[in-house]
Amino acid sequence: MNKITWGIIGCGNVTEKKSGPAMNKGPNSKLVAVMRRSADKAADYAHRHNVAKWYTDGEALMNNPEINSVYVATPPASHIDYTLSALKKGLNVYIEKPVTLNAAEAIKIAEAVKQSTGKVSIAHYRRAQPFFLKIKELLDSNTIGDVRTVQIRMWQSRKPALITHLEDNWRINPALSGGGYFHDLSPHQLDLMLYFFGEPEYYNGHGLNQSGANPCDDNVSGLLIFKNGVVVNGSWCFNVAEEESIDRCEIIGSEGSISFPFFNSPHTITLKVGGVEELITFPSLEHVQQPMIEKVVNYFNGEGDNPCSIDDAIVLMKIIDAFTAPPNPPR
Repeated sequence: MNKITWGIIGCGNVTEKKSGPAMNKGPNSKLVAVMRRSADKAADYAHRHNVAKWYTDGEALMNNPEINSVYVATPPASHIDYTLSALKKGLNVYIEKPVTLNAAEAIKIAEAVKQSTGKVSIAHYRRAQPFFLKIKELLDSNTIGDVRTVQIRMWQSRKPALITHLEDNWRINPALSGGGYFHDLSPHQLDLMLYFFGEPEYYNGHGLNQSGANPCDDNVSGLLIFKNGVVVNGSWCFNVAEEESIDRCEIIGSEGSISFPFFNSPHTITLKVGGVEELITFPSLEHVQQPMIEKVVNYFNGEGDNPCSIDDAIVLMKIIDAFTAPPNPPR
């Protein structure tokens, strides 16, 4: 296998612990260079993480002949431009979620992939974590029988504790993020529904800015119906009292149920079958993206399947676009 040599475009908070260090820990993978618009912050990151080179310009980083793959970890608004440029250069690209601002941009990336020797994979990294792989194993083995309904509840305060709150808080600037906390968090949740249940047949929803606390929708509801008959209902609200916060998914089957949190610790699956409850707990990962990055490295090297393709991401972005449509007025 060849060494995958990485450059990170946007070495911000998400790369500090979740992903950046993992690029040096897996086999056949090395972090060569990082980029951030602030020279001081780029140099500081490179120094602390023992990275040889740093840049303030993404194009300059991608022109480094030592690099064959880039990780685009900027806010979503610039994902498409960096990705299209990298693909023109024949580089592989690993893109943070949400992959783009909307489905139309994701489709442009898919078209560019067809014209490039580079490969693209998306950072829906929960697909590779042991915790969620166990849930998929339970579903695939029919442990709770036929899945009837899934209920997702993500209710948080106006300043969610599970978000890293930065000085500029780009997550609530729709021009940079695409929407708000829903756009930031729901890709993980909705992608897992696609990973668990396959191809959706129908999806619809609505979003509204209920509190007016920022320019983004803070109350989103959605319905997914999969081709295998599974029905998913989701509720995302980012204006409740802190004591009402919840992060929960309940999968109800004909013979039992599986419930779990998407984000919060402890990472415990509650399995109920035949009136008997079992708790299955997993330790926290030091670098939550490491299992995914290792799969991406294998894919870039031609030694494995794509763990999350741009086509997967297009379906997800179409769902997000549909879920955040304004409510239809009554007839």
